[in-house]
Amino acid sequence: MFKQHVTRELSAFAHGELRDDDSRRVSAHLLSCDRCQKEFEEIKFGMRLAESLPSRTAPASLWDGIEASLRRETSEKNHPHTSSTSSMYRPRLFFFADWQRVAAVCGVLLCVISAGIWWSYKHATRSAWDVARLEGAPTIDDDQFGAQGSLRVGQWLETDGASRAKVIVANIGQIEVDPGTRIRLVKTRLTEHRLELARGRLHAIIWAPPRLFFVETPSAVAADLGCAYTLEVDERGRSLLRVTSGWVALEAANRESIVPAGGACITEPGTGPGTPFFEDASEAFVEALAQLDFEMRGTKGEAVPLNVMLDEARPRDTLTLWHLLSRVEMENRSRVYERLAALAPPPAGVTRDGVMKLDEKMLALWKDHLEIIWIQESIPAVRKVWRSVWEQSSH
Repeated sequence: MFKQHVTRELSAFAHGELRDDDSRRVSAHLLSCDRCQKEFEEIKFGMRLAESLPSRTAPASLWDGIEASLRRETSEKNHPHTSSTSSMYRPRLFFFADWQRVAAVCGVLLCVISAGIWWSYKHATRSAWDVARLEGAPTIDDDQFGAQGSLRVGQWLETDGASRAKVIVANIGQIEVDPGTRIRLVKTRLTEHRLELARGRLHAIIWAPPRLFFVETPSAVAADLGCAYTLEVDERGRSLLRVTSGWVALEAANRESIVPAGGACITEPGTGPGTPFFEDASEAFVEALAQLDFEMRGTKGEAVPLNVMLDEARPRDTLTLWHLLSRVEMENRSRVYERLAALAPPPAGVTRDGVMKLDEKMLALWKDHLEIIWIQESIPAVRKVWRSVWEQSSH
């Protein structure tokens, strides 16, 4: 049976015009359909480009010229030429005049579009981000600033125990910087915006295409996939990521953890990203995962915490189990597979043998199927986050 695509509903979905049940249906479809996902990203990019274009008032001379042309055309229709010679050439002259008007309009549109693209490029690639002081006395390169400041490439923004700041991330989002935080602007250009979080905590809200905004920490890089999240780094360089909307990828060396809304992930220097988990998982599940990730991974002792996790796992904890398939030793992979399959049977085309061999296509297909489970319970929290963002932007 052919897959029922939702391309005709994507524009209404992007603008929040669908009913709740239709919105959930389209959202679930996007999780498993590459074609519709690509079209949806193109729609969102077009919306962001249109929103970034500056509003300009057309010069009075342009409208004067249009009105004069309309009056002239109306007069010619009401008083046609009587000369046979002029009638002979009139269609050609009209064609020439119409072509001139079309060319003129196209020229104006081209100038407007070019100016808009230039403005957007300049705005997105400028070497400084706007900073607003929220509390206390934050500093940029050890210098205090007033209500507003500018963070340039290579500079450090720092907050003490009583300071907070807000940073506008080019034209793609914003971050709030909590007390006791130190961040540096590493890079900002049209295709990449990058921060370094040395210590402390930040809250990011990004409305850009995936993998445009990155935050470096001592133990991993957080790659934004269009989301809202909190990221903190302690004095030892360990980090904790908590996602409230969308998705974030934590990357280091050859390891990647994909964290959805409602999920969290711990990283350790020298080890990189741990295994993602949902924050409402049982305490025993989370403690056993920490032991497995940072104490017993790759040893005979990994079976001990794994036993606890398999017993405690819920359907939603398939997020963690799916990631563990490629991270535990071979003798434990079959146990993870069996529990994962019991909680969420693999879709057609995914076999036990293929998963045990870590077939990339099969793992990706199963992940697409599981994502519906992962996101369903996160919808209320996601709506709450973006409702709060909307209310803040409306004031």
